[in-house]
Amino acid sequence: MDSDDAGMRDDGDGTGDRVLVLNPVSGSGDHVDDVVELAANRGFEIRRTEEAGDAKRFARDAAPDASLVAAAGGDGTVNGVANGIAAADELETTTLGVVPAGTGNNFASNIGIEGLEHSFAVIDEGRRREIDLGIANERAFVNSCVGGVTAEASSETSTESKAELGVLAYVKETVDTIGSFDALPLRVKTAEGPNGEAAQMWEGDALFVLVGNCRRFTGARTAQADVEDGLFEVTIVADAAATELLGGAALEALEGLFDRDSGSIVRRRTPSLALESRDEAVEYSLDGEMLETEHLTLETDPNALTVAVGDGYQSDPDNDDGRWPFRA
Repeated sequence: MDSDDAGMRDDGDGTGDRVLVLNPVSGSGDHVDDVVELAANRGFEIRRTEEAGDAKRFARDAAPDASLVAAAGGDGTVNGVANGIAAADELETTTLGVVPAGTGNNFASNIGIEGLEHSFAVIDEGRRREIDLGIANERAFVNSCVGGVTAEASSETSTESKAELGVLAYVKETVDTIGSFDALPLRVKTAEGPNGEAAQMWEGDALFVLVGNCRRFTGARTAQADVEDGLFEVTIVADAAATELLGGAALEALEGLFDRDSGSIVRRRTPSLALESRDEAVEYSLDGEMLETEHLTLETDPNALTVAVGDGYQSDPDNDDGRWPFRA
């Protein structure tokens, strides 16, 4: 079996009960009629969310009998459905489908999903890949876990701003928040690296900490990390970077910070890590869903979640070119 087939699962003829969990208020909210029509034409049972926790509950209830549960919404809806499949203990039997109907749709983009109609074509005909699932204090996430100013900005971004600016709304809110944000006094301990690198400790004041499972936090390289390698991509941005961000235009400043060597940036690849606040509880965003805690333990569950992916998905976007070094 070659490397491209290593994470692939054969679902047979693709038949079986299929359920779609629909968030009718995600994104601009104008997707509902199209999603309902596309799903109904393909025999999906449709369950609409009305309140927090519905996506997880619907997926948990559906997973024991469904071969596929699809999430129609943004990254938060995908997160809820993935958590529901995991809570039902059906990760080995139930495939996750992704129908992008949110603001950023980061996870959908990273797995090669290009729009509503394309997502259903992928569900019907696309490859199945077994990807890593992130676990943070027993809660699952598929794309990323972020803490600090970025997480705070995510929670503060208004629906109106998302509708007007799209994904740039998060960037704008991040930079607007920096001036009033108190740095996080953190201890971060990573596990041993994949090539025998020793476990490492970082301690200091962080502007934000970014843990990517499928998402990569940079502008120059592809936004997709290797989500089948059993490793997180961890980026710690020290508080010293605040002056760099405040000194430039929002989008250019953020991208520029990640794309150049900087003493304010620490990068690691690790299968697990622990974050401890030396002060009060920290708010973390798991695919946009908030978690507040003083102690956060993160680990990968390798190749645990089966996902329908588009042709644009690459299991190893870097092709082992070594562009993501360990840095002290």
